[in-house]
Parts: sequence; structure tokens; C-alpha cells
Amino acid sequence: MSDDGDTQDSRRERLRAWLSQARFAAEEFYSARYRGAIARARRDEDDLFMLLVFSEMMGVPNPAAYYTLELQPLLLERFHEWHRRMGMERSPLDHFRCC
Repeated sequence: MSDDGDTQDSRRERLRAWLSQARFAAEEFYSARYRGAIARARRDEDDLFMLLVFSEMMGVPNPAAYYTLELQPLLLERFHEWHRRMGMERSPLDHFRCC
């Protein structure tokens, strides 16, 4: 009786592995042609988030300044890339020079 249980367990594991691989292949097939659009959308969302985090420092009123203040140290590493992508040659912050 334990042989039947072991056989069924191994079949289940093989089926799970196959289904996992099939799911991965289907996701890759679907998202392959949209990968560029998804990357652009994510970059746009990141840009908006950076604007929210640094808007108070640039003089733009930010209703969420209290919540975004603690995120500034985490995003300072990406600040230079962001302000260049936004079309600003130099840092828009008077007291923070990254260029």
C-alpha cells in the first residue's frame, strides 16, 4: 500500500513541476511582446514616485511629505538618473548637488 502512495506522490510532484513550467512558459509568451511597454510604464511610475518624494524639497506642496520624508535616503542613489530623465541638466535642489 505504501508503494501506491509513493507512486502517487511522485506523479503529483511531476505534475506540479510540469504545471509550474507550463505556467512560466505561458507568462513568458504573453509578456514577451509587452516587455518594453511594461518597462516604460514602470519607469513612469517610478518617476512620479520620485517627484512625490522630492517635491517638498523642490518647492512643490506635497500632502504626503510626512510619509515620503523617510524614503528620501533610499532614493538619493537614483536621484541623478531621475533628474536627467526629467530633462533637468543640473540638480533642481539648491542644497543637494549630485552632478
